[in-house]
Amino acid sequence: MHKASDGEIESHLQKHPQWELRDGKLHREFRFANFVEAFGFMARVAILAECANHHPEWFNVYNIVRVSLTTHDAGGISESDFLLSHQMDELLKA
Repeated sequence: MHKASDGEIESHLQKHPQWELRDGKLHREFRFANFVEAFGFMARVAILAECANHHPEWFNVYNIVRVSLTTHDAGGISESDFLLSHQMDELLKA
């Protein structure tokens, strides 16, 4: 697992404009209609994260889920973070 280059990160952010670079991590805030929808989203992401053995840093209050992604073993953002952020975006389309 290698740390992504600045160019790789910028390319990913261009493809996923809802995400931003914050404190060296991929960051996004998701808003839902209510707590049940927010928690349901978190449960679906938890399954994907567990299967990939890659777990997000996240925070939830009522209808808001804040996510930060980084790969500690790589010392920064990696392909695993790109993949999980993409999967989260895809869950919203379903």
